[in-house]
Amino acid sequence: MPITETTGAVERPRFVSGSLLRHVCVMAGTGAIGLIAVFAVDLINLFYISLLGEKETAAAVGFAGVVGFFHASLCIGLTIGIAAVVSRTVGAGRAMDARRIATSSLVLMTAASVVVGSGTAFFLHPALHVLGAEGETARLAQRYLAVTVHTLPLLGLGMACSALLRSIGDARRSMTVTLVAAFVTAVLDPILIFGFGLGLDGAAISAVVSRLVLAAIGLHGVMVKHRMLGRFEASQLVSDARALASVAGPAVLTNLATPVGAAFVTHAIAQFGPSAVAGAATIDRLSPVAFGLVYALSGAVGPILAQNLGAGQYRRVQEGLRDSLLFMVASVAVAWLVLALGQGVLIRAFSAEGQAAELIALFCSWLAASFFFSGGLFVANASFNNLGHPLLSTFFNWGRATLGTIPFAWWGSHHGAAGVLIGQAVGSSIFGLLAVVVACRLAAKLARQEPSMKAPAPVLDAPVAPTSAHGDAAALATPQPAAVTGPAASAGAP
Repeated sequence: MPITETTGAVERPRFVSGSLLRHVCVMAGTGAIGLIAVFAVDLINLFYISLLGEKETAAAVGFAGVVGFFHASLCIGLTIGIAAVVSRTVGAGRAMDARRIATSSLVLMTAASVVVGSGTAFFLHPALHVLGAEGETARLAQRYLAVTVHTLPLLGLGMACSALLRSIGDARRSMTVTLVAAFVTAVLDPILIFGFGLGLDGAAISAVVSRLVLAAIGLHGVMVKHRMLGRFEASQLVSDARALASVAGPAVLTNLATPVGAAFVTHAIAQFGPSAVAGAATIDRLSPVAFGLVYALSGAVGPILAQNLGAGQYRRVQEGLRDSLLFMVASVAVAWLVLALGQGVLIRAFSAEGQAAELIALFCSWLAASFFFSGGLFVANASFNNLGHPLLSTFFNWGRATLGTIPFAWWGSHHGAAGVLIGQAVGSSIFGLLAVVVACRLAAKLARQEPSMKAPAPVLDAPVAPTSAHGDAAALATPQPAAVTGPAASAGAP
């Protein structure tokens, strides 16, 4: 791989040569369009719901979004493992193994998302109660989730296919998968919510249809255009799962940290009423759209670093980290400026009043700057996984979600809803800065080893000798360069 659309022949891995900054820009740019499309679905839903003028309904979408955030984080963590292992196998020239792993990954994603998605339906009421939802707001949130939780497998399949396409460098088609799904939502939402008068139920139906389209287009790109899937081998499923879990396990734990922190913040803000919850919900959905380039970086950096790591080009791994951080700083600066200048338009667009308007203005004017540090954490997570230290990603994300969120948000709650968001921003910035420092030091240490440990060029056309299940798992789970102790991966949004 990459696999040509016409012949299925193996080509030279795309990211092991050429300008790294260009690779970062192309992958992050196209990835951001697709990622923004995913998060735009929620933002579009909230926009149309806000036009109904009912704070309880807007707050219900906010509470439902926290539950959905847990689901999405699980899928993101699994796709990190998928992209990491497949990309690294591509970089090493093992096309047949990559195809088999891609097939196993879709089977595992489907199984996990069915259990988690449908299983959540039994715990909706207590979960919403813990978050602070009460009365009509809780009832509406539960009704919305009762429809959407069962379609998590569709979301998981779509995200997994998008990750597979990124792993071979087809950023354009990966972008198209999510872009078309968002377009479907944008068209259906006003028709169902207003045209048929379904309100919140219409938004739920629109989300289901969007996920169906996401999965269908993703599978078409993977199966038809690139023929990335090999025959499903049940005897290899356990070994493939072990290889994927070596990255996906820590990545899932890492990504679940963010919704845990978000859940605490939502609970802290709930005491200030539906208007404050609605304002926080707007910020939560606005952030990934405004900072789409930043969110996309972790997914974009992963395949770039993974292919170069698989090819033994350690200095390019360090340069890729540096260029990604520079790209992140420029992206945040531009997004912050746009938010600051356009905050009035946003407040009016979402019919925000009172506390909701105050919180949105605070975010656009000042709190958006915290993404300089959050973006650094996204890039650092991808670097940790590719340098063989996936548990560092877990440590920093959970540190941010607990020590960097709970005490700071609790302190801020004594100063109102705005204080909660300020405390959260301060705490997360501390952990983001620490993560960047550690990632840069690890990358520099690895780069110094290249002259004395020159890895052989990947063999692209040699046949793959059959291996046992245990041997194949070891080959995937253990990096070929002896200096590295773990598999390559990216961390963050898909």
